[in-house]
Amino acid sequence: MKDELTSTLIPPTRTCVSADDTLCDDVPSVLHQTLDFTKHPCFSKEAHGKFGRVHLPVAPRCNLQCNFCNRKFDCMNESRPGVTSSVLPVAQVLPYLDEVMAKVPNLSVGGIAGPGDPFANPDETMATLRAVREKYPEMILCLATNGLGIGPYVEEIAALKVSHVTFTVNAVDPEIGAKIYAWIRDGRRPLRGIEAAKLLLERQLDGIRRLKALGVVVKINSILMPGINDTHIPEVARVVKELGADLMNVMAFLPVKGAAFEELAPPDTMTMARARLQSGQHLPQMSHCARCRADAVGLINEGLNEENMERLNRFARADVLGGRSRPYVAVASEEGALVNQHLGEAARVLIYKKDESTASGFKFHEVRKTPEPGSGEHRWRDLGALLHDCRAFLVSAAGPSPKRVLEETGIEVLEMEGMIEEGLAAVFSDQPIPKALQRRFTACGSGCKGTGTGCG
Repeated sequence: MKDELTSTLIPPTRTCVSADDTLCDDVPSVLHQTLDFTKHPCFSKEAHGKFGRVHLPVAPRCNLQCNFCNRKFDCMNESRPGVTSSVLPVAQVLPYLDEVMAKVPNLSVGGIAGPGDPFANPDETMATLRAVREKYPEMILCLATNGLGIGPYVEEIAALKVSHVTFTVNAVDPEIGAKIYAWIRDGRRPLRGIEAAKLLLERQLDGIRRLKALGVVVKINSILMPGINDTHIPEVARVVKELGADLMNVMAFLPVKGAAFEELAPPDTMTMARARLQSGQHLPQMSHCARCRADAVGLINEGLNEENMERLNRFARADVLGGRSRPYVAVASEEGALVNQHLGEAARVLIYKKDESTASGFKFHEVRKTPEPGSGEHRWRDLGALLHDCRAFLVSAAGPSPKRVLEETGIEVLEMEGMIEEGLAAVFSDQPIPKALQRRFTACGSGCKGTGTGCG
């Protein structure tokens, strides 16, 4: 009997990749005896058009900067990893998933693939997996990670019956890895060059080995970059195979505007065929990856539509919308006339009160001192408690972490530059910040490549 995976996998030693990227379909799968993927659209030809998946974009932060990557938010027409319309708060995961399950037939898989890395956001990632597993015990769960931060969570991942974990491993030689990664961030410590690549590789190989010891299926994604790692991919396959990895997906590099490698040419079909053929001597090969967005919903061959985007945006902003009845707005200002301070720089904030008796609809209320820097995310949670009666916070800029934490408490963080009165007038009348006041550059933590030293 033909196995469900035969149209998407090439087993070791079988040479059935052609130059036009087609695969043979008469080979028994090496995974058939270990796990039933018949309802997983990424692994089964028959499931591909019958069963859907949902990616839960709960992980906005990333702990490394790839030279081929430029993360970007809110671009419906761009389909690639690292892109999402909105980040979903953990509290809204189950309400969102409940509605998706009711609207999208035959949804069988729930995954976390960013838009950053799941284990640069471990609290959100693990809370999401626990909640989904409890509510939907039959759902297939999966993760995609660079592997840098997965170590402390390996045992719980297996206990939650995550079906498989995908590692992106682009090099097993630190000298090659140093060309691919601009920096990594290990806790508070930024690393660069060979030191960074060496630590990343150690964490990746350790994670693969430990997951396999616990029976979790491991897939390897490797992005083939001409002149960087194109001849190195088979060695990646050999090394991860020795640790027990189950299959491999060699992906063609695609230039992304704004990335360090944006001028690098993509590989041709013969280069891809050769890499898959040689890597196939070690691991079964996949070649039908759809490069799904971090907020993908539905069948793999369906792109994101306006209904799906509206649904995600609605649940992503549910906490913020719930805070709109509050009477106050906080403002980060140096002198009290302009919104001109970064959220992380504000030692004190100005508080304005909604007041229908005034012509403007608001008036100054008081000054509040913000929590001292240095406590990480606790600082932003303390700030959220301090501003518990505020519906919004006007700032000149904000990092992704404080913005996420504050918005989870119902405080909308609005980035603008200009007169305080104009921003307040918009907020208190439930209108968006005027375009003339909105910041004209990329929000911190989305498109910027940064230095690895953190933000605000």
